[in-house]
Amino acid sequence: MPETAEVRTETLFEFITFSAGGQDYCLEITQIREIRRWTPVTALPHTPKDVLGVMNLRGAVIPIFDLSARFGLGPTSSNERNVVIVAAVNGTTIGLLVESVSEILSVSNSAIQETPDIKSDATKHSILGMISVDDSMVRVVNLEAVLDSEKGSSQ
Repeated sequence: MPETAEVRTETLFEFITFSAGGQDYCLEITQIREIRRWTPVTALPHTPKDVLGVMNLRGAVIPIFDLSARFGLGPTSSNERNVVIVAAVNGTTIGLLVESVSEILSVSNSAIQETPDIKSDATKHSILGMISVDDSMVRVVNLEAVLDSEKGSSQ
């Protein structure tokens, strides 16, 4: 009887790539509910600079984060290509203002590299991994970190 070979299966993940702060990021497609054109939001008093306000999404009021500002890259410049990515994490729906959405990536789990240790807890918390695409690196966003006010914009 021949020895059984170890079966290795590659899991494929699909990501939506987008630009924020002039950098490339992505979210797993299962976390995204919809992509909307940018429209003005309702500002709230005493919110952090990276929280633009709230929007009514079919009866639900959701917070809108400027992802570039959240990651310490400065506020997103107003542009007709700006979009809001409506995403869900742990039962909470949020909106992320980004510069543009570019493509869908299908990658195997082995193509997702660890975030390098650059002695920044905020970076390790915010970025789940890196994907090499052509000549650039795309960062996999940790949506939980976007919601985590202690590790988000305060560092």
